Amino acid sequence: MSNVASPPSPPSPLRSKGRPRGFDRDEALTRALDVFWRRGYEPASVTELCTAMGINPPSLYAAFGNKAKLFLEAVDFYERTYWNATWADLEKATDVYRAIEAFFKAAAGILLSPQAPCGCLVVLAAINVSSDSTEVFDAIKSLRQVSKRLFLQRLKQGIKDGQLPAKTDVKSLAATFSTMLEGMSIQARDGLSPAELVRVGSHAVRLLPPRLTHAA
Repeated sequence: MSNVASPPSPPSPLRSKGRPRGFDRDEALTRALDVFWRRGYEPASVTELCTAMGINPPSLYAAFGNKAKLFLEAVDFYERTYWNATWADLEKATDVYRAIEAFFKAAAGILLSPQAPCGCLVVLAAINVSSDSTEVFDAIKSLRQVSKRLFLQRLKQGIKDGQLPAKTDVKSLAATFSTMLEGMSIQARDGLSPAELVRVGSHAVRLLPPRLTHAA
């Protein structure tokens, strides 16, 4: 898997009382990510999060505001660390067929990376978010729309570049790719092997219409 942002190094122990001197926010977020991934947003308690991060509740609230804001910052950290470079590669690749193929191959690697939560945090950790948790529910719903938008932009560029037929149903294709990515996340959590997940992802490019051939 190429051009994927390097995952953070395993966190070193944080001091257990209060907000430690030299508090490393990224380390704290990495630890919180693991709790949210394993437990989901609502089942994860402040006590569990504080234990994992090595801080006490007042320090959590001072540093992050509340559990909802901690979760949303952890999600943002996860997206920046593990996905931003891969989405950027999708946009920069000059050939839409190779772009989609490379994206899903890279995605399989991220979803099963030993350094990252197994499966996408946006999909998995948000499963237990009820509509009562308005701030988190709305934010995660919006994040799930981002992949559709990014796929849609790339497919439209494929039409503009003369690689896809003008009548390609890019909206439905973008929704299909987004749904496929979410499904791969569930399969990763369920223990699908890396080779199997790569094979699943390899079908994405086959959903594109046949490559246009141009007269010389």
